[in-house]
Amino acid sequence: MNNYKNNSICFFFFFFLFMYMMMNFFMMIYFIMNDLVYFLEWEIITLNSSSLVMSILLDWMSLLFMMFVCLISSMVIYYSKSYMQSELNLNRFIILVLLFVFSMILLIISPNMISILLGWDGLGLISYCLVIYYQNLKSYNAGMLTALTNRIGDVFILMVISWMLNYGSWNYIFYLDYMKNDKIMQIVSVMIILAAMTKSAQIPFSSWLPAAMAAPTPVSALVHSSTLVTAGVYLLIRFNILLMNMFFMKILLLLSVLTMFMAGVSANYEFDLKKIIALSTLSQLGLMMSILSMGFPDLAFFHLLTHAMFKAMLFMCAGVIIHMMNDVQDIRWMGGISFYTPMTSLCLNISNLALCGIPFLAGFYSKDLILEMMSITSVNLLMFFLYYISMGLTVFYTIRLILYIMVMDFNLITVYNLYDEDYIMLKSMMVLLLMSVISGSFLSWMIFSYPYMIYLSFNMKMMVIYVIMIGGILGFMISNMNIFFINKFLMVYKMSSFLCLMWFMPNLSTYGLIYYFLNLGQKLTKNIDFGWSEFYSGQGIVNILKNYSIFYNIFQMNNLKIYLFSFILWIFFMLMILLSI
Repeated sequence: MNNYKNNSICFFFFFFLFMYMMMNFFMMIYFIMNDLVYFLEWEIITLNSSSLVMSILLDWMSLLFMMFVCLISSMVIYYSKSYMQSELNLNRFIILVLLFVFSMILLIISPNMISILLGWDGLGLISYCLVIYYQNLKSYNAGMLTALTNRIGDVFILMVISWMLNYGSWNYIFYLDYMKNDKIMQIVSVMIILAAMTKSAQIPFSSWLPAAMAAPTPVSALVHSSTLVTAGVYLLIRFNILLMNMFFMKILLLLSVLTMFMAGVSANYEFDLKKIIALSTLSQLGLMMSILSMGFPDLAFFHLLTHAMFKAMLFMCAGVIIHMMNDVQDIRWMGGISFYTPMTSLCLNISNLALCGIPFLAGFYSKDLILEMMSITSVNLLMFFLYYISMGLTVFYTIRLILYIMVMDFNLITVYNLYDEDYIMLKSMMVLLLMSVISGSFLSWMIFSYPYMIYLSFNMKMMVIYVIMIGGILGFMISNMNIFFINKFLMVYKMSSFLCLMWFMPNLSTYGLIYYFLNLGQKLTKNIDFGWSEFYSGQGIVNILKNYSIFYNIFQMNNLKIYLFSFILWIFFMLMILLSI
């Protein structure tokens, strides 16, 4: 009975979100065709000339993003119906996911800093609840790291709210054009950039993103595609007019490109399936942030949407594989699953190839455009090489993942659990499979009202294809050889701990921040509380008084002659003083 009730609740919310997505789709078409922007204000309450107003901004961008969020979340809820079927508290899980989606929708449609804070903080709080969903020590640690890192961004948003009191309204959209050269607005924009860096996990706030893998896989599919991590990118797209020609954007460009490179390198050393996909998300976020900081917000939004589709499907495939493998996530135990699970393998391959940027899949349209725009922009040689190397590393770890999961020999103890008949999971993956194939071309026709004409030499134009091919060949070579032998051969074995541990960022974010303070506290407790303060106050005074009282007690009780003699000495001493006067 309980299982039937859970299934009906899942289906109801799936249907509701799917219908809402269809409504957003038709509204978005109408808004694009007529070039409309609706700014709605709902006066909730007025008391003594003080009014509480809820503002909503509807344009093609917010409607399109809401459509993608609702599509992915409806598929995730339908997928959870099967993935979480043994969960006793499925209702609680579904409600948490819905609150997560509604927080993101509130963030998307808000032109007001207060309602942005509500959505922003809602995402942070509910992500903590979802990361600690499987209640164990690792989940608690990951949840605390996620929550505290996101709190830094919340603090910056709160500071923006206090700075914007100078303008008389928190509707930032009124001030973007007219106040962009104002000093206070520049302070606001720096704080917005820092808040977006925490939410979108750029260096030095990157360590929480792989840690958040402790959440259930459907949540990971939602978080890493269209909700939590994209909130920072979306906020910067909205504030983009303010951020043009700022020096801080050059710093953001450097940090985001380094994030992209660091995540690509770390993914090649990783063996945890979900963590590899999480690091690929981190790499793609670096790509979005970097092209945004160069002044192309429309391209960042384009890649954000195409990436959402294949990344959600990638996590869904990973969830199916982990279920089949008896909850084993180490790719060294997998291999040869394409013989047993052809449909899941098909979805995994398509999403991986879209991630690589293989021509005419969703990822190709956005990645190719981004790299060509970067090639004709005046960036320095370091950025240019890091961009293309990071693109090659994406293909590198993707080919490595495919080889370990599908091509190499099966390494688990038994193949008894391998099945490909969970039609609920397959149906939700098939919808995203279709979108992963067609969404790139569909969005490139839909978003850009003007065609990008990019003139490059033949070799520069083919650079994306060259990088994909070189990355694929290297991934194939390295995965078929002993990685430790290659490390020793290249004399970088000692570097591998630095490279595979995300440049020690998780350690710096946890032990690095708290170890010295806790150590100092221990020393202060030992030396001050239990040391000098104990010696001079409290126990020390008691000991001194006790010793003196024991001494006087012995002095007075045991020898009457000494007592009398001391009395005579005292009288003699007093007489001497009197005679001297």
